[in-house]
Amino acid sequence: MFSRLKKRFVGGAARTAASPQPDRRAAWSGESQVQPRHVLCFLGGDRDLRCLRDAANEAIAEFATGFGVDDAYSAAEPDARMSRSFEVCRDRVAADAWTPADDEAVAAHGSVLYVLGPRMTRENAVRASIGALFLVDRLIRAGAVAVKGESAGVAHGLHRWRELIRMGAVATDADDARAQSRVCRLAFALRPLASGDYFESVGFHLAGLPDVQVPRLRGSDRDAVAVIDGVADEIVRYGIDATLQAHDASLIDDGAHDEDDFKFNPYGIVRLAT
Repeated sequence: MFSRLKKRFVGGAARTAASPQPDRRAAWSGESQVQPRHVLCFLGGDRDLRCLRDAANEAIAEFATGFGVDDAYSAAEPDARMSRSFEVCRDRVAADAWTPADDEAVAAHGSVLYVLGPRMTRENAVRASIGALFLVDRLIRAGAVAVKGESAGVAHGLHRWRELIRMGAVATDADDARAQSRVCRLAFALRPLASGDYFESVGFHLAGLPDVQVPRLRGSDRDAVAVIDGVADEIVRYGIDATLQAHDASLIDDGAHDEDDFKFNPYGIVRLAT
């Protein structure tokens, strides 16, 4: 699989999702200059980082351009905060996305490796995020027992990560920009989060898109997931202006996160009307 990945990411053949343009009628202050980045957390089973670090560096050299191991925060010892952190962040949407075996692996981990991604623009976010997904694949193969995307605070179990990796490979082989965007959102964004009167996504900036808020009055959290994902698909396919108009929606600032927060979305939030 990695021969074709090297061709796509080193050679630049992979396409990115359509770039949404801000609707100047929307009540927001304009696109921020902040450039998002991935922060990936990998847990190893042993008190030794060499295998994971070597695998990360090999992947970076082959296809994950601009990524780098964060030696300042990585440690060849367990971190007692990880069980709570992964519990809070685990994927609760996909069936069997997290299992008791994943809980046990986190509790028994022996080391922590952090990998930082490059600063991304809206135009290259999907390409970089597909690279992040296949970096996850490489490190799981090297022995990572748990993986979390820190930039949106989302963790999947190893079985779910492998499903997402397969989806990413299919989308990449087909040169399907919309499918690539979708799998990046499934892998690295968290939804639905309850925020006041809304259910919302966090992390769509990692695919170069605004996040989406759905009024809680519209239905259950599961209903909100379907709407959130559908609106994001529409933005990729038709653009932001057409999507806002179709849903009588507004584009607003991400006021919930400071600009130096990895979760901050510089492309704003699409807020759907009640």
